[in-house]
Amino acid sequence: MEKLITCFIAAGNEDDLKITVEGLKESACIQNIVIVTEEEPAKGLLSAGTEWLKAASLQATSTVRKMAELSKSEFTLIYTKSLPLNLGAFALERMIQSAMDTQAGMVYSDYYEIKEGQRKPYPVNDYQDGSLRDDFNFGSLLLYKSKALKQAAEKMDTPFDYAGLYDLRLKVSQNYRLLHLPEFLYTEMETDNRRSGEKMFDYVDPKNRGVQIEMEKACTLHLKAIGGWLKPQFPEVRFSEEKFPVEASVIIPVRNRVKTIEDAVKSVLSQKTSFPFNLIVIDNHSTDGTSEILSKYAKEDKRLIHLIPKRYDLGIGGCWNEGVFHPMCGKFAIQLDSDDLYINDSVISTIVEAFYQQNCAMVVGTYQMVNFKLEEIPPGIIDHKEWTPDNGRNNALRINGLGAPRAFYTPVLRKIRVPNTSYGEDYALGLNISRHYQIGRIYDPLYLCRRWDENSDASLDVAKMNAHNHYKDRIRTMELWARIAKNKQENE
Repeated sequence: MEKLITCFIAAGNEDDLKITVEGLKESACIQNIVIVTEEEPAKGLLSAGTEWLKAASLQATSTVRKMAELSKSEFTLIYTKSLPLNLGAFALERMIQSAMDTQAGMVYSDYYEIKEGQRKPYPVNDYQDGSLRDDFNFGSLLLYKSKALKQAAEKMDTPFDYAGLYDLRLKVSQNYRLLHLPEFLYTEMETDNRRSGEKMFDYVDPKNRGVQIEMEKACTLHLKAIGGWLKPQFPEVRFSEEKFPVEASVIIPVRNRVKTIEDAVKSVLSQKTSFPFNLIVIDNHSTDGTSEILSKYAKEDKRLIHLIPKRYDLGIGGCWNEGVFHPMCGKFAIQLDSDDLYINDSVISTIVEAFYQQNCAMVVGTYQMVNFKLEEIPPGIIDHKEWTPDNGRNNALRINGLGAPRAFYTPVLRKIRVPNTSYGEDYALGLNISRHYQIGRIYDPLYLCRRWDENSDASLDVAKMNAHNHYKDRIRTMELWARIAKNKQENE
């Protein structure tokens, strides 16, 4: 086969690099290999067909521009890991064939993962318009059409240290499709052995804040380029248009949480306010003793409304709708998960005050990660500072969640309604609301988020993680389309 690929690989351990380079050279379609590193590699690595590019990181805009300049072949392959790469039989030929057949700007594939000595298949998701997360998993092997790469690099006017490759794929996606080839074409090594429930908070870890700021800038540029960026202009929210039985309702959907529900209920009923509030618990047909605990508390305190739905097909979102549309629901509906606790007795007052002070239809708070003994665990306080009044509604399309606890102006929530799912329903709701209204923020911790083995996202397999991410990508796609249409209509 004609030599059609220039390959760029991240520098690493010399022995690992040698395995990767030798494996790549076995493919007939490799024209040359470029090792990206700050210091000149060992002479044994720089044989015929192998050179080096002096650069600090593959992730920098300056590196992307240099790669675009150096690539003289029809395709450019970027391997983003420094650990050994093991290509499958005719893997690169298959990627080239797919790119040619579809005219895709970038092709990526499923792969095998070696983790803790075991080789397992790792399928990835199809790319959508709403796959705007900077941590979208393409795997580590990316085949770009060099023409698309060069065109995108020419438009990369904002220099990034961390967001260069992210900016690249966003710009390529503006003119080309990013094609997922659902075939296992290579094997890579994975050194991060943490469970899914530990990895999911990496993007809000304070030490990653500089990276997040760059990612937000890159995404904002992309949204403006495709007509999906919204100005920070919001209509006034009028809180006196309807009457409610109480000022606020805390809503807790629950199913089989006998270990935690009593603590959650106590943390709500001990709240101190200058206004009436209640607690609506939607007990989704618990069978472990949860129902009995709730019945006992409902008899002792009339503020607790214990609902058991007639339906058996409700997810968490469907249970929320049961509570929101209940005639005893207050003006503001405030979230508390059945696993968690409010941090003090003034949380409800703090949230309600934020609605009036910030004139918003939704409020998102801050929480503290703890174990079951209420001891703080990493990453500690999750404040989602990536939400800002000026650009939060746009940056919401990049991140995978808006934070917690969440609270809503009930008339808006009743109009939009909550998707009847048990994952991502809150994110879908937040995106929709942010398209129309300002979302308020509270940066002081409001509740303790208890992480334990029975959390719904504590340890997910690849299929479940992919399903969750696919759903959120779909929600983002729908929201992005709605925003583009909104801007188009307003411009016309």
